[in-house]
Amino acid sequence: MRIKLYWRPYCFLGLIGSLASCQKTEGDLVYVSNEDSGTLSVISTDTLEVVATIEVGKRPRGVRAGRDGGRVYVALSGSPKCPPWMSDEECEGEVVDKSLDGIAVVDVVERRVVAVLPGGSDPEQFDLSLDGKHLYVSNEDAGVASIVDVDSGEIVKTLPVGQEPEGVRTSPDGRFVYVTGETDHDVSVIETATTEVVAKIPVGDRPRDACFSSDGKRAFVSSEIDGSVSVIDVASHQVVATISLPRGSRSMGVAVSPDDRRLYVSNGRSKTVSVVDLETLEITGEVEVGERPWGIALSSDGRRLYTANGPSNDLSVVDTETLRVLARIPVGDAPWGVAIGPSP
Repeated sequence: MRIKLYWRPYCFLGLIGSLASCQKTEGDLVYVSNEDSGTLSVISTDTLEVVATIEVGKRPRGVRAGRDGGRVYVALSGSPKCPPWMSDEECEGEVVDKSLDGIAVVDVVERRVVAVLPGGSDPEQFDLSLDGKHLYVSNEDAGVASIVDVDSGEIVKTLPVGQEPEGVRTSPDGRFVYVTGETDHDVSVIETATTEVVAKIPVGDRPRDACFSSDGKRAFVSSEIDGSVSVIDVASHQVVATISLPRGSRSMGVAVSPDDRRLYVSNGRSKTVSVVDLETLEITGEVEVGERPWGIALSSDGRRLYTANGPSNDLSVVDTETLRVLARIPVGDAPWGVAIGPSP
């Protein structure tokens, strides 16, 4: 396996997961991966302005921020981007360059890529272990998940998961990693201690993303075709409820509020984000944010929600109390993923 080093070696620290542990919001930075531009937009939460645009590589999608704010990780892919209307046969005729696959490591202070770690074939999303020593990467075109040792820059294990794996999320206690399988309509559960798949959980059609409650007892998995979210009991690996979203919803990104009272779901083509009361599992609100919102992230205090709106090339900033859009910030072409980290 290869590792590209652009400068001196660095140590790699932990991550901000779906529920950030940092309580400081002033000076936080929002990172948006722009799939068609090959860039990462860096946005100040104080001014709501883009403060940097960093070239990262081909087709950046999944993005995670390091706990200390010094590093951001971005999934890159040398596989072609094929629109939904294109057949697999037509898509396979496009140019593929696997040398461009990997996980870019961005130094936030220097605002440049300092390394590219291997990420397996066509990495789409990923998450880090709690200690930051391993990456768990979904390899969309291979039907596997790769486990990457960050220090050595090597893939230490490859695990079969559901076909077309996409969403990846580490549980708050670090025990499990969920990987959604779009075509098999399931979630593969990796136990981090054994690095084995210990369960496969059937969910709705075309699961895209996953997140956990802060105590790690429940998980939430969005299913695009069904327009629903599966509620999973983590201990038993069972779906215990299904949340149906408004008609026309295509549920994509999911995020839980820090107080575990709300679930936010981006709805793709319907241009909206739905708000779910996690006590009653009922829809309590909806806000139109932009064209085909996908990646979403919450500020550490839960007061602001950020959505990446692919076709409109912008990031929406939502006040979660009023469900008003405070700003729409132009970023690169086809924004895909969003992550929030403290300013270093």
